[in-house]
Amino acid sequence: MRVLVTGAAGHTARALLPVLLADPDIEQVVALDRHPPILGHPRLSPVQADIRDPDLPRHLEGADVVIHLAFIVLAQSLGRQRHDRALMRAINVGGSRNLFRAARQAGVRQVVYTSSVAAYGAWPDNPARIPETQPCRPQPGFAYSEDKAAVEQWLDTFTGQHPDLAVTRLRLHAVIGPHAQALVNAIATSPVGLRLPDPDLRIQCVHEEDAVSAILAALHYGQKGIFNIAAPRPIPWQEIPRRLTLPIPIALAHRLHRMVWPFTDALGDPGWLWGLRYPLVVATQPAETELAWQARYDVAAAIAQVRAGK
Repeated sequence: MRVLVTGAAGHTARALLPVLLADPDIEQVVALDRHPPILGHPRLSPVQADIRDPDLPRHLEGADVVIHLAFIVLAQSLGRQRHDRALMRAINVGGSRNLFRAARQAGVRQVVYTSSVAAYGAWPDNPARIPETQPCRPQPGFAYSEDKAAVEQWLDTFTGQHPDLAVTRLRLHAVIGPHAQALVNAIATSPVGLRLPDPDLRIQCVHEEDAVSAILAALHYGQKGIFNIAAPRPIPWQEIPRRLTLPIPIALAHRLHRMVWPFTDALGDPGWLWGLRYPLVVATQPAETELAWQARYDVAAAIAQVRAGK
């Protein structure tokens, strides 16, 4: 099997590439990114390219499976252009569309796409456990949520028109772990917390090892489908061990975040914080039954692992 990974210099790829290269069923891994690969290996072939490249199909020729990780999450990688919403949308939505079209043109048989539960949006009327049949309702003004939902909605039409290409969508919860985005780790594990309107709001995430095992399971599954991927046993916000809870309402923290955000790249989109107002807990039974995927860490264990630097 020949596997091509987009976003191969990114956070998730840092955890995924060593696992792919250790899989005896994978003969070659092609690492496609605008930046150099994060590691060297005899079976790893680097390709420096942009997923918006109109000549992308030639890079995909000979690939059996494409794992699509490339996506601007916090926009810090864009440097001074981190607040250029049009650029972010062009990469995330336009680049993804270009990739799926290129995959079909190149004869790729499967694309494993790492989507996000952010596409569902955090809303007060969300069910207790969101199933894969729940419509995507992104949070307005939260760029990552909007773009993930836009790609999902486009795929609904594209996959119906091209059933010969098996698209496996993994809607990952917030990924935490030693290679994950620092801000996402901080939100999930920081010893200092904010006062939420609902202190019993249940929090869910997924450890990067479990995200990687889900990607590998989807790759070997080889068929189309949509699967939520998250750690079991969500825990109430107030039960996350913290040294201190700041007496700052989340609405005020969000306003302060929006004021400071244009002047620093240390903070992510304010939508990450604003999403803590309402529940975003997903069901994972389809992944467990169809992909034979099982999370190694529940939410509490995932947070403990990250705090321990694992």
